Amino acid sequence: MQNVSTDPLRNNSPRIAGTVYDGHGSVSPPVWHGSAVNYCRLTKTYVFRNQYDNDVTTWSPQGRLHQVEYAMEAVKQGSATVGLKSKTHAVLVALKRAASDLAAHQKKVMPIDDHIGISIAGLTADARILSRYMRTECLQNRYVFDCPLPLSRLIARLGNKMQISTQRYDKRPFGVGLLVAGFDEQGPHLFQTCPSASYFDCKAMAIGARSQSARTYLEKFLDSFPGCTLEELIKHGLRALRDTLPNDVELTAKNCSIAVVGKDLDFTIYEDDEVVPYLRSIEGEERRPVPAAAPEEPRDDGQDQPPRDPEPDVAMET
Repeated sequence: MQNVSTDPLRNNSPRIAGTVYDGHGSVSPPVWHGSAVNYCRLTKTYVFRNQYDNDVTTWSPQGRLHQVEYAMEAVKQGSATVGLKSKTHAVLVALKRAASDLAAHQKKVMPIDDHIGISIAGLTADARILSRYMRTECLQNRYVFDCPLPLSRLIARLGNKMQISTQRYDKRPFGVGLLVAGFDEQGPHLFQTCPSASYFDCKAMAIGARSQSARTYLEKFLDSFPGCTLEELIKHGLRALRDTLPNDVELTAKNCSIAVVGKDLDFTIYEDDEVVPYLRSIEGEERRPVPAAAPEEPRDDGQDQPPRDPEPDVAMET
């Protein structure tokens, strides 16, 4: 016996479930599309466009974990942040966003210990969880060994924690990228972490929205960073961060944060009026033209291409 249901769109006339009316009184099988989760108004059936992104433990035939890739997209939508180091200091410069004119700018630089701090791009809520874990590790090391925790050891533990979320079906990857700056017995350090649990020791790095322009600037002046003074290093960071902004937007004391750490200098964050002298030092300099973004070429690597969702005007506290 066929399953007959009533379609409210057709004057309560009966129809056969799992079929689609063509407008002429006849029926045809449902049409299955290979992309997005489309909801059919007539058949009341869900059609999945990607069967390999339902949880983080499912591999695609091309050897990809789509949930991890989606988390990395969250980092790319976050506000930009730049990190660089010399022989004596490490500097973080971050761009702050406000959800609306009625809201305060979201802080993007967080202290971890006297010698370590982070700047973030991505979901702020995820960054709070990771920063709390890092603080706990630093406090335990001081309590047990009565000395600061070496930065490389902290990053290794952080990578192990983030990796767990990429290998369990009941968890999701952390949707945040970190730039971790610190100073220990081996000198200044700058590390980058990714939602995939990979981490890299960097000389300079930029992550977040439109960060490619900042990385281009950093690559151009990379050889000069080791011999820079602290003031010169901050100027380079501000110039790189400014390149991530549209031409009609400028760096101000409200949307910019600076953090420094180095020899005989604990991790210090400059906000609001404390940033003004550094902004004045690069005021009037000609900005490098921001190249237009090239259109993405479609990838032809199988049926498991990730869905391209519309980007919101304001992401979730990114």
